[in-house]
Amino acid sequence: MNPLAEQLNETLQKESPNVYAMLSNLGKAIYFPKEGILSQSAEAKTKATKFNATIGIATEGGKPMHLKLIQDTLSAYNPKDIYEYAPPAGKPELRSAWRAKMLKDNPSLEGVSFGNPIVTNALTHGLSIVADLFADEGDAVVIPNKNWENYELTFGIRRGAEIVEYPLYNENMQFNSAALRDALLAQKGKGKAIVLLNFPNNPTGYTPGVRECEEIVAAIRDAAEAGIHVVAVTDDAYFGLFFEDSIQESLFSKLAALHPRVLAVKVDGATKEEYVWGFRVGFITFASESQATLAALEQKTLGIIRSTISSGPHPSQTFVLHALQSPEFEAQKAEKFDIMKGRANRVKSLLDSGRYGDTWGYYPFNSGYFMCLKLTTVSAESVRQHLLNEYGIGTIALGETDLRVAFSCIEEENLEELFDLIHKAVTEVAAR
Repeated sequence: MNPLAEQLNETLQKESPNVYAMLSNLGKAIYFPKEGILSQSAEAKTKATKFNATIGIATEGGKPMHLKLIQDTLSAYNPKDIYEYAPPAGKPELRSAWRAKMLKDNPSLEGVSFGNPIVTNALTHGLSIVADLFADEGDAVVIPNKNWENYELTFGIRRGAEIVEYPLYNENMQFNSAALRDALLAQKGKGKAIVLLNFPNNPTGYTPGVRECEEIVAAIRDAAEAGIHVVAVTDDAYFGLFFEDSIQESLFSKLAALHPRVLAVKVDGATKEEYVWGFRVGFITFASESQATLAALEQKTLGIIRSTISSGPHPSQTFVLHALQSPEFEAQKAEKFDIMKGRANRVKSLLDSGRYGDTWGYYPFNSGYFMCLKLTTVSAESVRQHLLNEYGIGTIALGETDLRVAFSCIEEENLEELFDLIHKAVTEVAAR
């Protein structure tokens, strides 16, 4: 094993042996090179005052070389903030700005020890880093049965982990914390579990309330006290889009100092929060009372980034930083939030109006981009196909009964027509 990896592992064994026990074989072996091209280039950037012939970019007139036709479309930005490589950990100013935003949006984080957010190529990349660092073949990844299908690819196919599902809702159509607890305690023989908490949930658009979240935290604490090392990951892709009575913060705040055998990891980003999906700017943040542990986890994360994408795109990081620093940011974001909330409320009023009879039920939703219908008489896939072929309407079929509808991309005045046509398609399929 590389001496740098051994040094990081020794630090974790000394500072946080429970965190060391959570690492995958790859997580133990990975490190960030101290004497490679990047470190030598960084040193040259501060000391090479005459000529800097280190890193593989081209310069002209003391600035990064660029094509005028591209710069003309980006003239508001300095070439140095667009064309150069961003550091593997991300633009330092952006990391600081995002950390400040986390504290503002999550007041419960005040006084909690957590690391500086590390920039990822959006949230999928952040989850992939979690998988690489902590998931080995056969390790349990605990997720609800209403989940984002990419978890299977990221943790199951790529890393060989075992996907363990539990029912998202209990008999009262609230979050099923008892089932989560059972799924976690069932991993006692393995001694380790990775739990993914995605609120607002994709595909249902559900975020639990305060009491439900207390039960979630208690379930994870029970698992830790039973001797299970728990990597507790909050997938906060749709964070902030809370439209009704639910938690208004990330569970990361409650998990950060929960138990020595719990490692809290926050994966979030500007992607959906700030409506910049194509920018691919996400973040991964670790919590620990030990600064040495946080430093070691950052170095291992940088090793994963260096060995896969090297670093994230610089222009989009600059664009997001510009938005976060803008005095108009909060007002413009609030305007978009109101539009999204209006769409969600309109969907709920339509579904509760009684106009669709007993054609379907729907899963509780109060946040995010989506909601899910539960069809009672026909298969979701047959309705999806009928909607697409007869009415030019796209929806997502999940399993036998569930039809996901993204109200996020439908204007509020068109929602009535959309659900009327979905109802019509269901009745037509049922009449075949």
